Amino acid sequence: MASIPLTTTTTATNLPFLRLRSSPPLRQHSQSTSTFNFKPLKSIHTPPISIFSPLISKRHTLTVRASSASITPASSPSPAPPPAQPWQGAAIKPLIASILTGVILWFVPTPEGVSRNAWQLLAIFLGTIVGIITQPLPLGAVAILGLGVSVLTKTLPFVAAFSGFGDPIPWLICLAFFFAKGFIKTGLGNRVAYQFVKLFGSSSLGLGYSLVFSEALLAPAIPSVSARAGGIFLPLVKSLCVACGSNVGDGTEEKLGSWLMLTCFQTSCISSAMFLTAMAANPLCATLTLNSIGQTIGWVDWAKAAIVPGLVSLVLVPLILYIIYPPKLKSSPDAPKLAREKLEKMGPMTTNEKIMTATLFLTVGLWVFGGLLNIDAVTAAILGLAVLLISGVVTWKECLAEGVAWDTLTWFAALIAMAGYLNKYGLISWFSQTVVKFVGGLGLSWQLSFGILVLLYFYSHYFFASGAAHIGAMFTAFLSVATALGTPPFFGAMVLSFLSNLMGGLTHYGIGSAPVFFGANYVPLAKWWGYGFVISIVNIVIWLGLGSIWWKAIGLW
Repeated sequence: MASIPLTTTTTATNLPFLRLRSSPPLRQHSQSTSTFNFKPLKSIHTPPISIFSPLISKRHTLTVRASSASITPASSPSPAPPPAQPWQGAAIKPLIASILTGVILWFVPTPEGVSRNAWQLLAIFLGTIVGIITQPLPLGAVAILGLGVSVLTKTLPFVAAFSGFGDPIPWLICLAFFFAKGFIKTGLGNRVAYQFVKLFGSSSLGLGYSLVFSEALLAPAIPSVSARAGGIFLPLVKSLCVACGSNVGDGTEEKLGSWLMLTCFQTSCISSAMFLTAMAANPLCATLTLNSIGQTIGWVDWAKAAIVPGLVSLVLVPLILYIIYPPKLKSSPDAPKLAREKLEKMGPMTTNEKIMTATLFLTVGLWVFGGLLNIDAVTAAILGLAVLLISGVVTWKECLAEGVAWDTLTWFAALIAMAGYLNKYGLISWFSQTVVKFVGGLGLSWQLSFGILVLLYFYSHYFFASGAAHIGAMFTAFLSVATALGTPPFFGAMVLSFLSNLMGGLTHYGIGSAPVFFGANYVPLAKWWGYGFVISIVNIVIWLGLGSIWWKAIGLW
């Protein structure tokens, strides 16, 4: 047996460390073995030692005898394998569906009268749309891949593929998210939201109607639906949702936010249809009408024809959505009282709130009167953002952190570019002529023929990311055919003009307010499209049913 006397020494100058000192070397055991047994001697002088005590000065000795009898040193355990990383890439099935859509259409024989480039771009466009719907990747990533394929296959040159980023509408939408950031960050959003809750917050439906009719009142004064939705109502609606405990990502979206976002979006399409100056593309309808049939659509003509079906839609659409997509928070009798308490607690407006308010008034004022000063909507928004950045109300780092804004800018600009070149390559004119020949050859009454034309015009908007692009591509052709088939020309022009706004409610990219409200992420894409289709039927019934009776009464046909 071998003995190892070990001495530990602790002194006041070496606290709190223990030093080991070994005495004579090991004596060899008679048998060769690889194990050692450590046994303490009977005399052990080791009173408890506190490593935090600075007063220890006594030497403590510990002697240990080692024996090669029983204990085997434990082998070091093998390190556990690292956990498998979850797949970070694309969702495979949606990706395959998107690719197959494009590939199948790519190899379909090109119809007569369509160029090969136009057909290939249609294949890429529809493949991208399927990807945007199924979302194998975030929307911006899907759109970039679509643009990449169009450039790689030489279907579009690089400048054409990315031309949508030079369009002002995607930038106006992106800037709207920065305004929303300042609106919420300063607390102004909460202040305004609590004022609304104080007045109308006893029920969700009342809150919704207060927003709907507020937006409709501003519509004739602000000719950009993107500006109205993004610069004014998105920040307000988001603040209301947060104030009512409905947030994105925590399972409370359907408490209020989902219904409120969808309602405000759908009614923004209706209010845009009610006034000549409520949507930027409406004057284009008036211009094309003048060029086609030689009649002018005046502001009063438009408003008088749209006021009855428009008001009915503004009342019924929120109610129908309230029934088929109800908020979980339906009534809150105590909400007005709580809102008053919150407002009292907030106290007077802060400096940043005042700057934010002044900036909003400046921007909205330029949206209303910018035409007189030759300042367009996006320039006014940039000026407003400049004020916020210079004053520090919003920082550039915060703007860069608004991922949804940049994602929306990317996919919306990509769709605008592809849809625009479908028109430039002649695919839309070919489609219009094919429809015209088909409907004209049916030999139906003008009412039925016009009904078919209207439905084709309306639902072809799935292929457009801009109301102006759709109007420019198809309005004149459909109006000309409708007139040739016996439709009263002015009546046909007015109906197509109204529908040019209402059809924007079909998708999340069909009108300027769509990416704004969809980008808030309160409503899943499938529900957005599904309820968009349902409301499209409601609007068509109201405007072509009740509207036709009203138009007959005022002598439109």
